[in-house]
Amino acid sequence: MRVFVAGGTGVVGRRLVPQLVAGGHEVTATTTSAAKLAGLERLGAAAVLMDGLDAASVGAAVAGARPDAIVHQMTGISVPHGGRPDLKHMDRWFAATNRLRTEGTDHLLAAADAAGVSCFVAQGYASWNGIREGGWVKTEQDPLDPLAGTAAEPVMAALRYLEDKVTKAGGAVLRYGGLYGPGATDDQVELLRKRRFPLVGSGAGYSSWLHLDDAAGAAVLAVQQQAAGVFNIADDEPAPASQWLPRLASCAGAKPPIRVPKWVARMLAGDVAVLMMTEGRGFANAKARQQLGWQPRYPSWRQGFAEALG
Repeated sequence: MRVFVAGGTGVVGRRLVPQLVAGGHEVTATTTSAAKLAGLERLGAAAVLMDGLDAASVGAAVAGARPDAIVHQMTGISVPHGGRPDLKHMDRWFAATNRLRTEGTDHLLAAADAAGVSCFVAQGYASWNGIREGGWVKTEQDPLDPLAGTAAEPVMAALRYLEDKVTKAGGAVLRYGGLYGPGATDDQVELLRKRRFPLVGSGAGYSSWLHLDDAAGAAVLAVQQQAAGVFNIADDEPAPASQWLPRLASCAGAKPPIRVPKWVARMLAGDVAVLMMTEGRGFANAKARQQLGWQPRYPSWRQGFAEALG
């Protein structure tokens, strides 16, 4: 197939392009930086410049590639685009990503329609943001938490918009767990080593994790099967912060994280950090395993953290 990867130089895109090429697909991948074109070509893709927020730029790039499938991996949370990670002001940190998940999605879907492309796969998110009621692990039948009144509310609104638009168009949304692997957790590791990433309160809130290679592998399967619907793409072991955070610190060669009460964390890091660590809900991956045949290479973050950071 001819596959168009929007966002080919992001942390997932850099792992996805080689997997698609290895599968025999002809790949066109985009970047916003001319300096990164050669890197995409070294991965085996035809590289093009594209501004995901410019409808004309998107339309021209897609038309030129004549793809059979489009994969939307565009985000803007890297330091050059979103600034340093800031959960307290998540609305500001994710401002560019929110636009790419709304306006950017609209531009890609319009370009897909104009080019007659019916296979569309988009990146979503499902780590700790399941609805905060009932059990600790959620399926695709459970809603994402709107996180109303917090700095994450616009982020969740953008995710809902993306899921609604893509599924109504007959595409697939892959809700990735918390990503780790080359380049994905550098900021967290840095904070852990400086002892500035504490465990909040009970640490009972759950998260789901996902290695970058497993995220890319799920996207390849979704393209090959021309999947439709929403899929949780996360490892087999959703876990509370009280378990995964000390393990991440250990694998990073850092001292065990300190523990702080919720009121201190709320003052320093904001409501989102407190909710994530004390009330977060993880996600089950049974649907992806059964319907996509997805089998993660790293079924547990316990193994994955050690190999990624060892």
